[in-house]
Amino acid sequence: MNPASATTEPPRTSAREHRLPELTAHGRGRARGNEPRHAALRNAREPLARYADQAGALREVVALPGAAGSVLVIDRDVATLGERRLVAHLGPDEPAGNALLVCEHYLADASRGRCRAVLTADLDAVPDVSEAESGAEHELPLVDSAGWRYRLESVHGARSVPDLRWIARRLGQPAGDPISVRALIGRLQAYEPVRAITCAAIARHRGESALSVSVLRAELDRVDASRVVLNRGLREAVIAAMRTEELSASEIAVRCGRVKRDPRGNIAGETSWLGRRVGLVPEGGGEVPTPWIHSDVLGLIARSGLGLSPHQVELG
Repeated sequence: MNPASATTEPPRTSAREHRLPELTAHGRGRARGNEPRHAALRNAREPLARYADQAGALREVVALPGAAGSVLVIDRDVATLGERRLVAHLGPDEPAGNALLVCEHYLADASRGRCRAVLTADLDAVPDVSEAESGAEHELPLVDSAGWRYRLESVHGARSVPDLRWIARRLGQPAGDPISVRALIGRLQAYEPVRAITCAAIARHRGESALSVSVLRAELDRVDASRVVLNRGLREAVIAAMRTEELSASEIAVRCGRVKRDPRGNIAGETSWLGRRVGLVPEGGGEVPTPWIHSDVLGLIARSGLGLSPHQVELG
């Protein structure tokens, strides 16, 4: 799941104006009778919407049947029906109109949500509804390596109507504290599945009088509009370049115009600058590296330092 650049799009066309060609089972195994294993990805469907991506290729968002009555909202290439991205996985108990609401919110985001690729496991999975807690969304909690778990819950604040917020708590602790969408993405260093879960929850509770999603929607909008993006993909590319291409951190920094001179006038790259930007070392006065980088700096390091397109190191 990039993100910082806006896209000019043609007007959307009605789903009724287009019929999809049949999807072949691209490399997937076949079951009895030589039928594709996942018929949901084979069957023709009318799109919820179509749009042109940054390269001018026509893409579409479709709602396909998942396991046990669930619905997969997927963004895919119109010509090949490949390059599939998971926009949301809606539970079997959700109103049918939520797929369209999720699609509208997704297309309103110029970054296209930074969604991950569709996995074979998604086609067999069912959104969990068995471990609902009081005031909690019916989603499996997200857990990080430090032992924190995160899930959407209703929170009572100063207003009479509770807000739907992400809550962070230690494993085994009943109480937790609200955490913003941006902070959660930063902790997990990944846009998904946080964005997909948040987007689906906003669609599910839109217009409800007993629960407000205004704070959650504002947090998501700020993430989508921000030009400060995750640096994990760039960090991995820098480490890979130093390992496989014998390219030093100093040389990468020099290529980016970040140089220093010793008392004898010898030039070297500012490796501390590079380390801070890609999240290898903490910022001055900080204790942990930042997971964030401005998209302009990401573009500079990718193009000048590594010789890559920024899209190759942006998280999707």
